[in-house]
Amino acid sequence: MLKNVAAVLLDGVNPFELGVVCEVFGVDRSDDGLPVHDFAVASADGPAVRTSAGFSLQVEHGLERLETADLIAVPAGSSYVSREFPPGLLDALRRAVDRGARVLSVCSGVFVLAAAGLLDGRRVTAHWKHAEDLTRRYPHLTVEPDVLYVDEDPVITSAGTAAGIDACLHLVRKEQGPDVANRIARRMVVPPHRDGGQAQYIERPLPRSGGGTVSEVLVWMERHLDEEVTVEQLAARAHMSPRTFARRFQQETGTTPYRWILRQRVLLAQHLLEATDETVDAIAGRTGFGNAAALRHHFVRAVGATPHSYRRTFRGPEAA
Repeated sequence: MLKNVAAVLLDGVNPFELGVVCEVFGVDRSDDGLPVHDFAVASADGPAVRTSAGFSLQVEHGLERLETADLIAVPAGSSYVSREFPPGLLDALRRAVDRGARVLSVCSGVFVLAAAGLLDGRRVTAHWKHAEDLTRRYPHLTVEPDVLYVDEDPVITSAGTAAGIDACLHLVRKEQGPDVANRIARRMVVPPHRDGGQAQYIERPLPRSGGGTVSEVLVWMERHLDEEVTVEQLAARAHMSPRTFARRFQQETGTTPYRWILRQRVLLAQHLLEATDETVDAIAGRTGFGNAAALRHHFVRAVGATPHSYRRTFRGPEAA
């Protein structure tokens, strides 16, 4: 059941991550025939909570509001990586899980759940920037730094900022069906679904070095996903030897040219399946896979669903 939802705040809460939870669960969309959640914000640090952006919030509820929640969401905060958390909050989270409630963290909110002992023996994620700190502070956790969210019911952890939207919509889809989740996403003007196993895009940063050669090649690669290219051809475009190019590419993107372009092709295929009526064969050609069988093979490995089932799930049976 997903009816009673509470977001719990601490000093230093990030406004965007709080806004994500409020937008998904706190907005009355009954005019569209959508479910209305009994939503409230609670504070673990007193009625006045200072945000990471420098302004303060006046919060009506304390920790007692968590006692009846079906879902407790913990948005990120600027100091959550290193601070200690109120024992009363940790106790309230443990009691909630014991009585069958769910807990969900956005970005660094995962440190609160870890401090409560709710992640022991579970797979979790966080923003890739915090993954090393999370592993160091809680070495018994299985941290997956390259995914958007992990559902280890009754605990859901998500990566930074927009990945929190994905995790919240995933839970809505799970409890209230894909139609409700898709209609909420449409109202929010966000993609209706990104699979939890999708990468956090840490394979796509532009290089930090001043030369910009790999950066220029990345731009070219993204514009020519439908073409077959070799490392030798990419190296020539960057005016490097293949060995130097491969090493520089790994250093500056965190992956190999093959894996990078494969991931971008899958991402483009997801977009085309969601946003167009093109056939799977046509999409295979546009994304550089060549044929439907190759697209299906790589799509299933990356997303965990076939292109047809992905389209059917997120656009309805008639689209497939």
